[in-house]
Amino acid sequence: MAAQCYIAISELHPNFSHPKVAGIVIGKIDVKSFPDRKNIGMDRFTFGFTIKDSPDFFINVAAWGNGGYINGLASSFSIGDCVIVENPLISTKDLEKGDKFCPTTPSHYRLLVMEAHSQVTLCSDMDTIERLLPLLHLPAKDPRDFYSLGDIVANGQQLDGSVINILAAVKLIGEPKQFTTRDGRKGQRLEVKLFDDSVSSFPLVCWDREAIQLMQTLIPRETVLFIADVKISFDSFRGGMVATVNSKSIVTVNPDTREASMLFNYAKELLASGALDEDEMSDDLSVDSITDMYTVSQLKQKAQENPEAFFGITYSFISKLDLDTSASKVIRTRCCRCKFLVTEDMQSCTNLLCPGRDQGFSATVGFDLLVDLTDHTGTLHACSLRSPVADKTLGCTTEEFTSLTDDERTAMKWKFLLERCKIHVKIFPSTKVKSGVKGVILACSLADPGEVKQHMSALLQ
Repeated sequence: MAAQCYIAISELHPNFSHPKVAGIVIGKIDVKSFPDRKNIGMDRFTFGFTIKDSPDFFINVAAWGNGGYINGLASSFSIGDCVIVENPLISTKDLEKGDKFCPTTPSHYRLLVMEAHSQVTLCSDMDTIERLLPLLHLPAKDPRDFYSLGDIVANGQQLDGSVINILAAVKLIGEPKQFTTRDGRKGQRLEVKLFDDSVSSFPLVCWDREAIQLMQTLIPRETVLFIADVKISFDSFRGGMVATVNSKSIVTVNPDTREASMLFNYAKELLASGALDEDEMSDDLSVDSITDMYTVSQLKQKAQENPEAFFGITYSFISKLDLDTSASKVIRTRCCRCKFLVTEDMQSCTNLLCPGRDQGFSATVGFDLLVDLTDHTGTLHACSLRSPVADKTLGCTTEEFTSLTDDERTAMKWKFLLERCKIHVKIFPSTKVKSGVKGVILACSLADPGEVKQHMSALLQ
């Protein structure tokens, strides 16, 4: 079908009869039902979506009807699909009523879809689809008008209750949690952890099924989001700020903007440098509070079933510990501010988005090892063992280590290699390693044989 058959969103007017609009779905909200005042005992069903047909124009569409029609229509397309809306009613927006709960659009109108006289179908015309697809990556608000996560944290409770735009990268996607309200309605909740060059972890909460489905398609650590009209509130339970996607929010995945491109490159470099893993170590969890015991295979299995990080103790052998390689592979220098790897002789950080680039450069030197943990159930490869945990485990500082002879380093290696150790670990998903599972060692010491026997027998039961 030729593009000229469609009316542009910018040209829509209530006087048009039988309009036909093609657009890409940039937002969608869940089906809801209300008691029908005209038919007592019956419910009316509705859901909304937002379509875009040019860089500057998009419009909200509301569909109304019985449960079968609305649920069927809602499940026939998703965010990112190109649709054709035929013969909708064009009405002027009412910002005092329903429209104040919908995304803010540049159009003066909204479209109403009714089963009796309107139709929404997936677009099958490739020319139209190719024209519309790039619009999916253009934010719904000015791409330079956003708060950094650092701005939100700095403003704190002053932003409580406000609706703002955020540009951030996805760090971790949690598991959806199902619940039932007191009045018997079923609901769901998903938490996503965001990061940028100013804050390493910030919570984003989704309650809407459509938003949750969108978030579950994203690749953590490789995706940047521009979220227009996200609600910011102070969470007294956490003692910090939290962002919530609501019915007004529009989430743009990997926006085609300069600012998003810089953040994407920052995330990519951060991932390559291992600094995101470094950050994973800095959780406010004391080692003493970790009590759950695991075999290596149990650690792997739980990590594959659970995308959120977790903690545990394993009684395993260290099967790889390269202490007798060159010191530069054992001891690394990192920027204090952004944790990027740097060479010792550098006078500044090479990370273009380092939050302290214009300030005095400071770096930390520490052990930076990848070790393998093995027990009777398998091997967990490439676990991070870094300072200060490594200093305590090995019983020496980096300065002392550099003055050791090759024989002394080999002797230190064999003190641990193939010895049963009690190891406290943090496990989390990682796209960097083949197994998809990454381990960070939080504490490691030679195990007491009696303790090992007691715990191993408990694990084997």
